[in-house]
Amino acid sequence: MPGLDDITMTPRKYGFHATLKPPFRLAEGQDVKALEAAVSDLAAGLAPAICNELELTTLGGFLALTPQDDMQAVRRVAGACVRELDRFRAPASETESARRRKVGLSPRQEALLAQWGYPYVMEEFRFHMTLTARLPQADIARWSAAVRRHLPDLRGLFVLDQIALCGERKDGRFEVIHCYKLTG
Repeated sequence: MPGLDDITMTPRKYGFHATLKPPFRLAEGQDVKALEAAVSDLAAGLAPAICNELELTTLGGFLALTPQDDMQAVRRVAGACVRELDRFRAPASETESARRRKVGLSPRQEALLAQWGYPYVMEEFRFHMTLTARLPQADIARWSAAVRRHLPDLRGLFVLDQIALCGERKDGRFEVIHCYKLTG
């Protein structure tokens, strides 16, 4: 039976985070300094997003923290990240697009994939902070109970007041390049 280290191995690789703009490779002619400047400008123009409390949920067999209520404020921030930083994104390869299509995308998701390189952005975006790898259905209740014992009190407002620019190291782990306060 897998232990805590086993079920958290994959999310630990990426660090505890929520993805607002899907990972991408830099487009030809773009560089990290220009991207950093654009993220700084974006954050300076965005107001923080406020939602009601987070809750432990199951998304596709993964345990994750998600906002309990309407996510429009968070979608506003995520949508701005997708739109305003898209010029830095290299087009998805045919292999990447084909892998995304394997799950069976809706017509809208297919359109988002074509436009933004990822099918789960804009209105298809679901803010989440992944805590585990995919769990067998039979283990979800047990692991949910175990995770709840380690979570802080999640009651109260959830405030998204900063965004981070992250990069992937050669070992596949993510690292924070810089955090930017949302001050708009």
